[in-house]
Amino acid sequence: MTIEEEIFRKTKVDFNKVTKYGFKKNKSLYRYSKNIMNNTFRVDVEINEDGIVQGRVFDLSFGDEYTNYRIKDSTGSFVGQVRYEFENILKDIRSNCFIREAFIFGQSNRIANVIKEKYGDDPEFEWEKFPGFATFRNKDSKKWYGIIMNINKNKIDEKSNGEVEIIDIKLDPSEIEDLLKQDGFYPAYHMNKKSWITIVLDGTLPDEKIISLIDESYSYTVSDKNSAKNEWIVPANPIYFDIEKALNKSNIMMWKQTTDIKINDIVYIYVGKPYSSIMYKFKVLEVNIPYEYKDKNLKMQKVMKIDLMKRYEKEKLSFDKLKEFGVNAIRNQRYMPLNLSKYISEIDK
Repeated sequence: MTIEEEIFRKTKVDFNKVTKYGFKKNKSLYRYSKNIMNNTFRVDVEINEDGIVQGRVFDLSFGDEYTNYRIKDSTGSFVGQVRYEFENILKDIRSNCFIREAFIFGQSNRIANVIKEKYGDDPEFEWEKFPGFATFRNKDSKKWYGIIMNINKNKIDEKSNGEVEIIDIKLDPSEIEDLLKQDGFYPAYHMNKKSWITIVLDGTLPDEKIISLIDESYSYTVSDKNSAKNEWIVPANPIYFDIEKALNKSNIMMWKQTTDIKINDIVYIYVGKPYSSIMYKFKVLEVNIPYEYKDKNLKMQKVMKIDLMKRYEKEKLSFDKLKEFGVNAIRNQRYMPLNLSKYISEIDK
């Protein structure tokens, strides 16, 4: 790691402050110079449009670049003085032109900022031995729903090398199995591999997809007091299954079961695009019925028998309306938020 990489680690440039500090823009670079050590040396600093800092030191007596201060094994008061002056200039630029960030890489910080906006949770750096590891926990239940860690990528992919940041999140085991077939996903690092998965935060996956999965992980941490424990939201994909056509034949149907749903629980079926809305209310008649099925789109090991109670117009419980009650993703069977349950009860009257 270079001197610049070490000093500007976990920072983000503020270009408005850069020009006020004295940097001059030349095409795609911002340049700044300052003489040191009684004008015998000059420090030149460049910042590119990506915020990458590069510094150089020149011996003004000879007009040559001086590099001995970069050699780790170089000793002596003169070399040490040059290094000290160079680092002080960089640290002053950092203090005046850069913003401190929680993590090393851009995607990690963007994800952390979205989590802060949506849930009000800051990263918690809990381990002195691992200063780059941070947890995100639900303030009510105190349960983790995400852990960002900086590691060598060879710990999750033996064919790769170099520092990366990853996030571990909790998902349904059947979903984990499918996601592990896609780029950017790995078996959980330092967590239970059955119920947790690792996502590499290097831009392989778009922020939006990662956030939607974090929403699902967060839903597993919602405390009992905020959930209607006998009510569920269950997704349906109209591309693969025409539920309305099935209901024209019978109000009773078999449905994939992945959670601990019980007899007499209420299941609300959320139909995906182009409907994007809760459209049906069912009562559970039987649960945990063995049923082995697998194709490229669906895998089932057990099903439940459900009975139609009510239909809803598409606009009544649209995804935009559900988001008002904290439902930001519906990728798997999940508890119904208590405030949304109360809202639906008013609709049903």
